[in-house]
Amino acid sequence: MAEDGIWHGGDLATARALFPEAPEPWIDLSTGINPIPYPLPELPLSLWTRLPGAGEEAALLAAARAAFGVPDGAGIVAAPGTQILIEFLPHLAPAGPVAVLGPTYAEHAHAWSKTGFRVIEAANLVEAQTAATLVVVNPNNPDGRVLPKQELAQLAARCAARGGLLIVDEAFADFTPEASIIPELPRSAIVLRSFGKTYGLAGLRLGFAVAAAELTARLAAAFGPWSVAGPALHVGALALADRDWLAQAAAERTRDAARLDALLAPHGRIVGGTSLFRLLETPAAPALFAHLGRRGIYVRRFQQAPARLRFGLPGDEAGWSRLQAALAADAPAASAPA
Repeated sequence: MAEDGIWHGGDLATARALFPEAPEPWIDLSTGINPIPYPLPELPLSLWTRLPGAGEEAALLAAARAAFGVPDGAGIVAAPGTQILIEFLPHLAPAGPVAVLGPTYAEHAHAWSKTGFRVIEAANLVEAQTAATLVVVNPNNPDGRVLPKQELAQLAARCAARGGLLIVDEAFADFTPEASIIPELPRSAIVLRSFGKTYGLAGLRLGFAVAAAELTARLAAAFGPWSVAGPALHVGALALADRDWLAQAAAERTRDAARLDALLAPHGRIVGGTSLFRLLETPAAPALFAHLGRRGIYVRRFQQAPARLRFGLPGDEAGWSRLQAALAADAPAASAPA
């Protein structure tokens, strides 16, 4: 959906408006969501008919602590999606400039600017060095950039010295846990973790913040009781404890990403991504976007980077076949002008 001028993936209403003659069903490759979701268990009716209990929330948080490697003494809070956490973070930080290391997920800068902060959208860490608070998406969306943990620790110390915070959005870190700063959590850092992307259940609306206990306590107080639905608590606890599923999904999505790279390579340059999405750069990006759209395949375009397209993974062989056929059917050459 497009909100406040920001383009997001998953907006099939826009896709249908742009390409009304495209064949159905659409193949939506515009998100970074695992196309093969965690298998939902049969849910007891009671999860829908009563308010969730404290024990169910505690079970979810215990599973999340173990899955993310949260240190003893650090806090963790669950929320109905990471977006609401992003919206609330400006209320935890002191006044002062905020830098967002980009290009990245646009809602970060938007959340801080609409709360009244001066936001520096920094292309590198040098441009971010005057900020008290720094926001880093790690691995980054859409290019997959990863900052080393030692560098993040140094940035956290710098933010702390200025009375600010280091915000690390690890929405895509589940398949690369070695990149996570959570096990060595600096006191001035807040780490966001998504559930729906890796587990393919974005509609469940579940996310987490990990930080010093006093910060997560403020978040929990702001959300109030029953902020996460009972079914989300139940499914989240089961899925986060299922390490075998996560390991198998990580291996399979890594293979899928390599398969996608091979399909895209003749059409431009792969400039990054993660095992859930790949970023293609080509001067023919607008033409390729339209070429695929006319064939019912929706990919992610960027307002500020018209030469780039982000491709998610097809979820089945029929989807892979349609994508391969569309790319083979006189797709615009990589050297075509934008």
